[in-house]
Amino acid sequence: MTSAKEESFLNDLNLTLEEAWNLLLQGAKDRHSPLHTPAIGTVTAEGIPSQRIMVLRDVDRDNHRLRFNTDVRVSKVADIGESAPVTILGYHPAAKVQLRLTGIGHIQQHGPIAEQAWNEASLYGKRCYLADPAPGQAVTVPTSGLDPAMEGQKPTAEQVIPARDNFSVLMVDVEKIEWLYLAHTGHRRASFIWDKEAIRWDGQWLVP
Repeated sequence: MTSAKEESFLNDLNLTLEEAWNLLLQGAKDRHSPLHTPAIGTVTAEGIPSQRIMVLRDVDRDNHRLRFNTDVRVSKVADIGESAPVTILGYHPAAKVQLRLTGIGHIQQHGPIAEQAWNEASLYGKRCYLADPAPGQAVTVPTSGLDPAMEGQKPTAEQVIPARDNFSVLMVDVEKIEWLYLAHTGHRRASFIWDKEAIRWDGQWLVP
């Protein structure tokens, strides 16, 4: 038997869009949320799709923008360049919702957003950007990329200063949200596209 909350999502596009953003906001705030670590897709210079799991750090609903932190030396930064299409895929089992987002990604290494993100990062988080050689580089033996003296240790603020040069943020301006809701009475699927001229989301039901 479906709950009243489920019934509302089954038949109301506005409530469906509202819940999609609520789940994303929760994903950014709650590290236990399944949407805290969605899959991010880009396309390489060779035209090959590439995906990886990233931590959703911030959601700006008013500007339909998501933020992720990233090492500026990694392959996805090269994939995106100044700007490029990015896909985001997440599934929330308890909410029975799959979200597929499409948008334009931008890398920011400097500026107020990147600086605030760096300041908000934990010392352990900042330590990740000290890896040398850079993430993705081939090596002859297994390694974390960190100086062995720093492994398993909380670094000091002074020790992570060099890591700032490798830190950047991935900002994704969301242009499309596709919602799939798995209900035992019958699935529901909807698509929402951002109309920048009308400054609104245009929703449409789809066959699941």
